[in-house]
Amino acid sequence: MKIYTKTGDKGETSLFTGERVPKSHQYIEALGAVDECNSLVGSAIAFFPKDHSLKSTQEQLIIIQHALFDVGAALATPRKSAGTKKLEKTRFDHEAIDLLEAWIDQMEKELPKLTHFILPGGHPAGAMLHVARSMCRRAERCVVPLNQQEDVSDNVLVYLNRLSDYLFVASRFVNHVLRVPETQWEPHKVVEHTL
Repeated sequence: MKIYTKTGDKGETSLFTGERVPKSHQYIEALGAVDECNSLVGSAIAFFPKDHSLKSTQEQLIIIQHALFDVGAALATPRKSAGTKKLEKTRFDHEAIDLLEAWIDQMEKELPKLTHFILPGGHPAGAMLHVARSMCRRAERCVVPLNQQEDVSDNVLVYLNRLSDYLFVASRFVNHVLRVPETQWEPHKVVEHTL
C-alpha cells in the first residue's frame, strides 16, 4: 500500500464515518492537535536518559501515546452521524482517565510541594513534556466545541484535561529525578533589566 492516496489533493479528507470534510474542519483541527501532542510526547521520550532511571515514566508515556490514537479514533467518529458498530469500535473509556490520575498521585508523592509558578524548561526531556502539555491544552480547546455539540464523548475531553495535568507533573518529576532545578517565575523581572 502506498503512503500517498491522492484523495486529499483537493483539501478534503474522510472521517471514520466515510464523510468527506475539508482539512480545515474543526474535527480535523482537533485530530491534528492530538497528533501534534502525541508527536511531542514521542520527542520527549527520545530525550530520556538511557540509564533506566525513568523507565516507568517512559512506559507510561508510551501507553499515553496509544491512548492518544484512541482519542483520535473517537474524534474521527462523530456521534451524531456514526453507526452503532463504529461508535463501539472507537469508544473511549474512563479507565484511561483513572490511570492518569493514579500516575499523577504516585509522582506527586515524590515531588516537593509546588508553592510558586515555575517556568517551562529543565532537562530536555522535561522541557519537551512542557511543550507536549501546552499542545495538549490546544487539543483540549479544539475539542471543547465538538463536545458542546454532543458529537464527542465527555471522556475524550476529560482525558485531554487530565493529560495536561499529567504532563505538567511528569515534567516536574523528570526534572526532579534528574536533579535539574526548577526555575521560579519572578513577576516583572523584565523591568529590572530595562532600567
